[in-house]
Amino acid sequence: MFTGIIEVLGIVKDIQKENNNLHLQIESPFTSELKIDQSVAHNGVCLTVVKIEGNVYTVTAIKETLEKTNLNSVGIGDPVNLERGMKLGDRLDGHIVQGHVDQTAICQSITNENGSWIFTFEYDPKENNITIEKGSITVNGTSLTVVNSKKNSFSVAIIPYTYEHTVFHTFEQGTIVNLEFDVIGKYVTRLMRN
Repeated sequence: MFTGIIEVLGIVKDIQKENNNLHLQIESPFTSELKIDQSVAHNGVCLTVVKIEGNVYTVTAIKETLEKTNLNSVGIGDPVNLERGMKLGDRLDGHIVQGHVDQTAICQSITNENGSWIFTFEYDPKENNITIEKGSITVNGTSLTVVNSKKNSFSVAIIPYTYEHTVFHTFEQGTIVNLEFDVIGKYVTRLMRN
C-alpha cells in the first residue's frame, strides 16, 4: 500500500530486456535503505526490488505490467516518481493507493495559471473507470484531487512544489501517464453496475 506522496525522483540508469520482461535499474537517494523483496512504486506501478548494487537497485516489469502502464516507454536517463510502501501507523497524507495501475491516459493540455498548472488528461472509457469532482486520482503515482471531471477526461491542479519534485515538469501534450482510480470509487462503481 502507498499514499501517493512521492518521496523522490529516481533516474533510470539501465534497461535490460529478457524475453517479455524489462529489468529496470534505478538510481535513488534511498537505495541504501531498501531490501530485496521490498515493494516500491515507480510512476505508480508497484514493483519488487530484486537486486541492489551501491546506489542502484533493480526491479522487473513483466509483460502484463508493460502492456498496461507507461513503463514500456521509459528510457535511460528518464526520471521516475518513487514511493516506498506505507508503514503502519504513519500519516496517510495522500489517499489509499495500491500501486496497481488501472489504465493509461494521454495529457491533452497544460495550462499555466501564473503560480500553478492545470493538467487535463483523457482516458479510454471502455475500461469503465470514473472520476468525480473533488475525488482522488493517482497520476504516475502522485495522489491528486480531481478539479474537473468529465466522462473520459479530468483535470488536476498542480502546485509548484509538486511540479518541481515529481515528473510533472517533464509532461507535455501527448505524454502518456499511468492512472490508478480511487479504490473506494472502483468498488462502488462495480457494485452499482451489478
